[in-house]
Amino acid sequence: MDFNVRKLAADAGIFFSRAVQFTEERLGQAEKTELDAHFENLLSRADCTKNWTEKIYRQTEVVLQPNPGARIEEFLYEKLDRKVPPRPTNGEILGQFMLEAAKEFGPGTPYGSTLIKVGDCQRRLGGAEREFLQTSSISFLTPLRNFLEGDWRTISKERRLLENRRLDLDACKARLKKAKTAEAKAAAVPDFQETRPRNYVLSASASALWNEELDKAEHEMRVAQTEFDRQAEVTRLLLEGISSTHVNHLRCLCEFVEVQAMYYSQCHNYMQELQRELGSRALIVSPPPTDPSTFLPLNSPSLLETDALQIEEVQPPASGTRKAKVLYDYDAGDSSELSLRADELITVYTVPGMDSDWLIGERGNQKGKVPVTYLELLS
Repeated sequence: MDFNVRKLAADAGIFFSRAVQFTEERLGQAEKTELDAHFENLLSRADCTKNWTEKIYRQTEVVLQPNPGARIEEFLYEKLDRKVPPRPTNGEILGQFMLEAAKEFGPGTPYGSTLIKVGDCQRRLGGAEREFLQTSSISFLTPLRNFLEGDWRTISKERRLLENRRLDLDACKARLKKAKTAEAKAAAVPDFQETRPRNYVLSASASALWNEELDKAEHEMRVAQTEFDRQAEVTRLLLEGISSTHVNHLRCLCEFVEVQAMYYSQCHNYMQELQRELGSRALIVSPPPTDPSTFLPLNSPSLLETDALQIEEVQPPASGTRKAKVLYDYDAGDSSELSLRADELITVYTVPGMDSDWLIGERGNQKGKVPVTYLELLS
């Protein structure tokens, strides 16, 4: 193994010098170069940005993907630089199960037809969720991750380098102070030096050595000061760039809100459409008539095909009528339907051949078709 022994020894000496300086600072036995207030504020702001960005990033991941196993899988694929295989959303899986169940129960049955409607809605909700997750990851999570794994790592590296430069500078200051003290002592000539020339020669020699050491310490301190100032400027520029990071994250946050609002609006529209077909309560199916004579032939016209004038001719069945409470306001779609107001009581009944989603409702002398999902049958 080839290596430079001299360089290795020099690096070890620098590391030891920094360790000694750091330890003495901790023990209060050495002076420490303090950064200016503006620089300290920049450091504090950068640390605050990093900490909160990391928390927001982690929690956003949890919101978008609550399954920790799926998050770990995506993390491993990302580290392996491989594409994450497509994974159906829970809504898409639920919709597929409902559609398959409808085939087993019969799409022509009330339950089967309802499963088809709800299953199709769930699949559309799942597709909207998939698009929301993909868009949110690109527009919001990716910029946050790029900051944490890119910009912040660069800032941390330069800050560590600045700290090393500061330790070197303070160590040089300590050596310079020590050299000045020793040089002053060597320059002081005792009274007996005139009677003892040998001692005088030794004192002069020591003074010269300390003068040389002092010059060397001053030179090292100037070099260390220059390197520290240069590194401080580089670090300052990076820390001031945090303002640009805030602007970028603000734009990404607004995009995330827009995507989220669009997703929830889309889901709301899907559910409103489904609610218009089924209502927000469980489907209330009226029991089928037990009298075989009440069934219409398959080729006979249904009463639902009658116009407004024929609706008025419909009479209550012999089996009787029921009272119902209106749950929601309903505006009649045509002249054959009856408009409803929430919390009012009406009389309802069914007629042979009528769609199970509808009943005939009466209020005073008004009569018309009403959707059963807007009613709560009382008797």
